[in-house]
Amino acid sequence: MSTEEHRKKAVRQIRVAVISISTTRTLADDKSGIWIKNQAKKEGHEVMVHQVVKDDITDIQNLMTHVVEKIVPHAVIMTGGTGLSPKDVTIEAVQPFFDKTLAAFGRGFAQLAFEEIDAAAIGSGGTAGIIKNILVFCVPGSLKACKLGCNELIFPELGHLLKLMRDN
Repeated sequence: MSTEEHRKKAVRQIRVAVISISTTRTLADDKSGIWIKNQAKKEGHEVMVHQVVKDDITDIQNLMTHVVEKIVPHAVIMTGGTGLSPKDVTIEAVQPFFDKTLAAFGRGFAQLAFEEIDAAAIGSGGTAGIIKNILVFCVPGSLKACKLGCNELIFPELGHLLKLMRDN
């Protein structure tokens, strides 16, 4: 079956959680998280939660555990904390929970970022995986990077990926 045929059978209404990681932002000034939330709604998805959490491994893991076990969305989109600074710990906090890693997401995001910002892309990261049948995406906190990851990778494939996960 072709990719287009698969996409025709994709899940249409998706429950999404938006988590922003920052030591400085609040919900009111969380440009990337607000954009993701609004874009998800434009795509026809239900945003179950939008929260900002401090860039701290324990805080991120505690929130992820709560979201995965109590809120149970289809997908979590996390923004922020994916860079090189010692305080950027999103990927390190989330990866241990992955039951499966979507390695092509990180490579695809890096390629797109390289096309936009050249070699500076090596200082930015993105990853994705599955935690208890929930898709989890981690993208940088800049609005430009958020839009790139969501518009080019996450939203176009989200329903298709969920369909593939359910076809076991």
